[in-house]
Amino acid sequence: MTGLNPAVDAVAPTARRPRVALKLRQDRSRATTRGWRATPWLFLAAPLVFLVVFTYIPVLNMFWYSVTDWNGLSKTKNFVGLHNYVTFFTRPELFRVFIVSLYYFVGGFVQIALALYFATILSFRTRFKNLFKGILFFPNLINGVAVSFVFLYFFRPGGTLDSLLNAIGIGSTPQWLGNPDIVNFSLASTSVWRYMGLNFVLFLGAIQSIPSGIYEAAELDGANRWHMFRHIIVPGIKPIISLSFILAIAGSLGVFEIPFIMLDGANGSATFVIQTIKTAFNFNKVGLASAMAVILLVLILLVTWMQRALVPDDKVDLT
Repeated sequence: MTGLNPAVDAVAPTARRPRVALKLRQDRSRATTRGWRATPWLFLAAPLVFLVVFTYIPVLNMFWYSVTDWNGLSKTKNFVGLHNYVTFFTRPELFRVFIVSLYYFVGGFVQIALALYFATILSFRTRFKNLFKGILFFPNLINGVAVSFVFLYFFRPGGTLDSLLNAIGIGSTPQWLGNPDIVNFSLASTSVWRYMGLNFVLFLGAIQSIPSGIYEAAELDGANRWHMFRHIIVPGIKPIISLSFILAIAGSLGVFEIPFIMLDGANGSATFVIQTIKTAFNFNKVGLASAMAVILLVLILLVTWMQRALVPDDKVDLT
């Protein structure tokens, strides 16, 4: 009991002070820790709000529109179930646009092969290496509208391509954009020219991240450039190659800009996205167009999953 022993009463407050100070420090530490934990969420709040408002909510609305007969103008949206999906798969003129995507699908593989080839060459000692890097990446910096108008003049009758062919003795040239049998080759080659720079930069950065000592050891063992490419470069950049294939497949299904600006989908150049937009805004069938958009989303996710399952990203240790 206090008050009975003055010596104890004098020591007790002094003994309690360190405990009180320790408790205060612990409380401040907990408050600081909670503050640090909350800080990232404060910075992420605005991007998350924009992501939810402008991405997830519209996607959910798209799923809802796909099971209605909404025309985009009226206030009423009648539920029709899976009617729009059945309509899409039973109308050949809507389903046939996937054939156009095959041209861009093949073009995507050509694009990856060319980008990997140039990235491999320019990763070693080459004269004017920086100049070639700039030339290859430059098309990726040009606006898609500008690229489309440039290639309109490039492919037009008597244009740049015909003049070049005439200069080497080829006088009879086809209608590059007017012939339905050739138009998609022309448009796909335009996409290859424009987007190859992005794959080139990705491959070049991945190749240069491989330790140079591995190349030196391979040279001492008598390996040539092909052996280095096959046994060092390809395994070392396998995740980037896998990513490029995913982007190429998704891009071939979602082509829009170049064929829309150059031809507005004429002469059999309409892609799936162009057909979806025309269905929604030209024919006022937003419900059917939403179902087409859902099908495209499911296809991209399915192809991506299959690619990841068949070609897993195994971690390769080259050090």
